[in-house]
Amino acid sequence: MQQMPGFTGPDGAFRGVKKSRHFMLWPALLVIVLDQVSKWALMNFLRVYESVPVTPFFNLVHVRNRGMAFGILNRADFDLGFFLLVSASLAAAVLLLVWFFKLREGETRIVPGLAMILGGALGNLMDRLRFREVVDFIDLHAGSYHWPAFNVADSAITVGAFWVALCLLFEGRKKQEQEGA
Repeated sequence: MQQMPGFTGPDGAFRGVKKSRHFMLWPALLVIVLDQVSKWALMNFLRVYESVPVTPFFNLVHVRNRGMAFGILNRADFDLGFFLLVSASLAAAVLLLVWFFKLREGETRIVPGLAMILGGALGNLMDRLRFREVVDFIDLHAGSYHWPAFNVADSAITVGAFWVALCLLFEGRKKQEQEGA
């Protein structure tokens, strides 16, 4: 039987990331719970399009987004967009899980980033499946210049992506230094 690195030992038993599965599961679940609870609270506190100033640069708003970041595919008459975004979310979740399970023993630094992206993707996917749109509520602005509204899931995806990028960058540099030495 051919072995896959990081997956099975000489006896065929699962090895590798087995010990760190909780590092993927718990942060992803935490992101999903925080995302869904915050959206639930918002929907019970504010009507759609209502806004409440919190600080001079931050408002709580209740907006809905049928599309993705920056309003891409945010058209009510474009049902194909819904199916594309649901498919993309599912594909991303599968790819993140495959990436996670292909990690070798000791490659744990990247796991929290993968978990944050997974939790965020699944949090927004839950909205799409329930409402056919995503609930956004964080409005950052400087005077009249507003960043597009976002939510906890979007924040987790962004932070997770930076985390993964930094891990890959530093891993690449480490390999270059080892090869050059």
